[in-house]
Amino acid sequence: MRFTRTSKALGIVAIAALALTGCGAGGGTTEGGGDTAGDPNKVITAYSNEPQNPLLPAATNEVYGGRVVELLFEGLRTYDASGKPVEALAESIESADAQNWTIKVKQGQKFTNGEEITAKTFVDSWNFAANSKNLQINSFFFESIAGYEEVSAVTEETSADGKKTTTPAPTAETMSGLVATDDSTITVKLAQPEADWSLRLGYSAFFPLPSAALADPKAFGENPVGNGPYKMEKEGAWVHDQSISLVKNPDYTGPREAKNGGVNFKFYTDPGPAYTDLQSDNLDVTDVLPSNALKTYTTDFPDRNATKATATNSTLNIPGYNPNFQGEAGKLRRQALSYAINREEICKVIFNGTRTPAKAFVPPVIEGFEEGIKGSEVLTFDAAKAKDLWEQAEKIQPYDDSKPLQIASNTDGGNKEWIDAVANGFKNNLGIEAEIQPFAKFAEVLNLRKSQELPGLTRAGWQGDYPSLYNFLGPIWATNASSNYEKYTNPEFDKLLQEGLAAKSTDEANAKFNQAQEILFEDLPGLPLWDQARAIVWSNNVVKAETGWNGGIRYFDITAK
Repeated sequence: MRFTRTSKALGIVAIAALALTGCGAGGGTTEGGGDTAGDPNKVITAYSNEPQNPLLPAATNEVYGGRVVELLFEGLRTYDASGKPVEALAESIESADAQNWTIKVKQGQKFTNGEEITAKTFVDSWNFAANSKNLQINSFFFESIAGYEEVSAVTEETSADGKKTTTPAPTAETMSGLVATDDSTITVKLAQPEADWSLRLGYSAFFPLPSAALADPKAFGENPVGNGPYKMEKEGAWVHDQSISLVKNPDYTGPREAKNGGVNFKFYTDPGPAYTDLQSDNLDVTDVLPSNALKTYTTDFPDRNATKATATNSTLNIPGYNPNFQGEAGKLRRQALSYAINREEICKVIFNGTRTPAKAFVPPVIEGFEEGIKGSEVLTFDAAKAKDLWEQAEKIQPYDDSKPLQIASNTDGGNKEWIDAVANGFKNNLGIEAEIQPFAKFAEVLNLRKSQELPGLTRAGWQGDYPSLYNFLGPIWATNASSNYEKYTNPEFDKLLQEGLAAKSTDEANAKFNQAQEILFEDLPGLPLWDQARAIVWSNNVVKAETGWNGGIRYFDITAK
């Protein structure tokens, strides 16, 4: 790590220990960046899909919006290809006790509109993101800062039909633990010591915002002004349902200097046409391959492909509000569903080895990963066990089979094929009908989940925000967390997370986080499916490309011929 401490080390996560392995064929890239050869002014075209929300850092927690936000903005830190934190706008990040932090901000940094970035910029941006009246879905990431509860407060009401609604009710406008003492200094007091808090500061929720964003977030989100390696090509560069066009920011001086002239994200609802466009050199790079190409992409794109194990996983989430999966019968049915999924066969036959069966709720590349957690045996395929558990549930409460069990998913990315396989497993092993509930846009699935209106299950997944076990647990499963769309809650799980955050060493923290996973395996709010080795391919227009530690393409490192 490049920041210093004024006292003994408190066990910050050792990112260098991440077990990320590259296994690309021919053109697979090495760690450390793209080739410097090529045309630094040529724009590359890349696969994407319509973002769910306006392009505000704290309002974006899905991959298609996230990939744009991460190129438009830069925070105190960033992460290199292996996941190691690299200082960006931070001169230093220090703490003597892991509770009281002092951050020095580099001077002379500006947004592309010329507005200077100071310590106050960060303080104002973080308070805006945390305040419940601003409805930023990533506000949860500021929960550690003293005073967060006051600015994030809401009131909850239950209507006559039983639906719960929340209304912003902050009792303070700013977090008491967050202060800009001068133009270059931020002091942060956490509610409790947290050994890995500074590791999060490279995540997009912590990016700075110009004053225009705070004045009119909705308008800003359509035409954002940032400080990253790229900027919007022009006003209106986001053509909804079609594309987003970025160009190089000539004033950027940070660690992610663009090696191309820009990135044009083209939106597809089906990876098949995108793959054809790549073969015709009408698209330059994609990280979403059609299922039928997983067996051929290394020969279709010789010397123009790479595969790398990443901090990305997939789950099948089960809404707690679905009557079929509530109570003791529901618990047995959730277990039965898990046993009925032949993860190994799906990973081998459908994904051609680019996925590995899940062993836990976190991927194995994250430091602290533990195999054999109590309860994880439900991730094995056992048709007889699945049938027995389902029959036990039927004796308690009959299953409502008036219509097939729906599995909500976007249809791009080869999701239909594996969902069909899972549905067949449910039919063959449990005797229930199941089918995909298809959506052309990933954002549509997220909106359905957010509105608590899923008729059945939903495909879900997580791409790491920062390299920590907690990041695969807290934001997804903690009570009221930003990505806990199905509203799972368990006080014991929350308690173990907090104890892990307050631990004085990485080992102690990870022990608590793995213990928290035991609760998840007991409750099964979601079924871990597989961990990803991200495969990407690129056109003849590109020298080479690579993914980072969490599977995201390092677009700024791509060089064009």
